[in-house]
Amino acid sequence: MSGHSKWHTIKHKKGALDAKRGKITTRLVKELTVAARVGGGDPAGNPRLRKAIADAKAENIPNDTIERAIKRGTGEIEGAAYEEIIYEGYGPAGVAILLEAATDNRNRTVSELRHLFSKNGGNLGETGSVSWLFDPKGVITLEKDVKSEEELFEIAVGAGAEDLRDLGEYWEIQTQPEAFDAVLAALKAAGVPTVSADITRVPKTYVRLEGKDAQQMLKLYEALDDHDDVQKISTNFEIDDAEFDRLK
Repeated sequence: MSGHSKWHTIKHKKGALDAKRGKITTRLVKELTVAARVGGGDPAGNPRLRKAIADAKAENIPNDTIERAIKRGTGEIEGAAYEEIIYEGYGPAGVAILLEAATDNRNRTVSELRHLFSKNGGNLGETGSVSWLFDPKGVITLEKDVKSEEELFEIAVGAGAEDLRDLGEYWEIQTQPEAFDAVLAALKAAGVPTVSADITRVPKTYVRLEGKDAQQMLKLYEALDDHDDVQKISTNFEIDDAEFDRLK
């Protein structure tokens, strides 16, 4: 089970049923604000904002909430001034962890994250300590029964995807970031629903965990994921299915 793939899709699937609605809304509203601040408030010319709006609507966030978040980002109305910060660190057994955060108080955020790392068998690292272990990729996951492998391959690769992978219960499509929108549009045009779709950081190498290290890594992951300022987490751990089922 890879940190960026199967673990991600399991979390996504159960996330629809858990009690983290407030966290999901907070994360998406922050992304709207940051995307508008970085690339402007017009979604037609800002792919990141366009995706943020689509994600917010998929979670039934009201239009007026979306509009206010965008206006806070462009400075049209007052509000928290979020800045994007990348934090890098290590988990149990040297697992690489890269956090993308949005915060209005970087001193508070780094202090809280350092505490979470140390409490759960990890440590916060220096800038550049683990980022080289990841490549930016568009990653799209699909339920296994949406299309045959041949049909999906033709749609995805025809639109510019690099790879179609079999994750057992899911298909995973990987793209270069610049091809992500085109591949997603091609899937939509073909009537193919997605489980998740995002531009993320895919690890170049993996650390396989079991026993205490695996258990502690999952605790650290959940603690970081629950932090209000953390927007995305990239890791390079693997846990096989039998071990994961034992730890659940």
